[in-house]
Amino acid sequence: MSATGQARALTPPEISQRKGKAPLICLTAYTTPIAKLVDPHCDVVLVGDSVGMVLHGLATTLGVTLDMMIMHGQAVRRGLERALMVVDMPFGSYEESSEQAFRNAARLMAETGCAAVKLEGGEAMAGTIRFLTARGVPVMAHVGLTPQAVNAFGGYRVQGRGEDRERIRRDASAVAEAGAFAVVLEKVPEPLARRITEEIAIPTIGIGASSACDGQILVVDDMLGLFGDFRPKFVKRYAELGDAASAAIATYAQEVRERRFPAAEHVFGDMPKAVRGEKTA
Repeated sequence: MSATGQARALTPPEISQRKGKAPLICLTAYTTPIAKLVDPHCDVVLVGDSVGMVLHGLATTLGVTLDMMIMHGQAVRRGLERALMVVDMPFGSYEESSEQAFRNAARLMAETGCAAVKLEGGEAMAGTIRFLTARGVPVMAHVGLTPQAVNAFGGYRVQGRGEDRERIRRDASAVAEAGAFAVVLEKVPEPLARRITEEIAIPTIGIGASSACDGQILVVDDMLGLFGDFRPKFVKRYAELGDAASAAIATYAQEVRERRFPAAEHVFGDMPKAVRGEKTA
């Protein structure tokens, strides 16, 4: 609680200090109503560039722009009180240089009110992470399957099997040493995620990784069953809200066709009760 008695948002150092303690609860959010729903339960709320696929119908995250991230970040900010808000840096907004990354991260923070940004990449991004953190920009890193590199990977494949496991270990160590306060491990083998969690000093947040990670994250639309038939192995459906919504819409359509909606209680008379001399209470 703050001095005024109101809820105070968690900070990147507080998240970092949760290493090895109670698991971090993380979900995505892209709108104010969803942010309000997840805030009481989450430590971290990520405005992910997955918004491009989930809400905008894009085939990948590559078409997401900085302006899109700012718009959704502003919406989520209005719905949060407690959770740490992190905003993804979209493809093309940070890879060119550390200076480019700083300009765009500073804009994200200034225009959305987020407390941290997330960027993808391991050893190749360590210098950028070091540059940003030295200038007051907290960074959450992301290694393993990095969706912005989907074309380079040849699809959304598990990363870190066989000889590739050492690359993922080096990536995780590099971002931790560069100053990231936490790192997302996406779609890597369970034993590898467990080992990385033991080896590095910052919290690991798993998605398709291991229960041994210091926290877990899912796309909220996936776990609520809102996103069609998309059912990756690492997602547990905690509800089937898409089916419920579809059934409700079908019922509405039927009632309109049958002229059962709107009913008398949903329409207005030609004059208010008070004008007709009737009691209004």
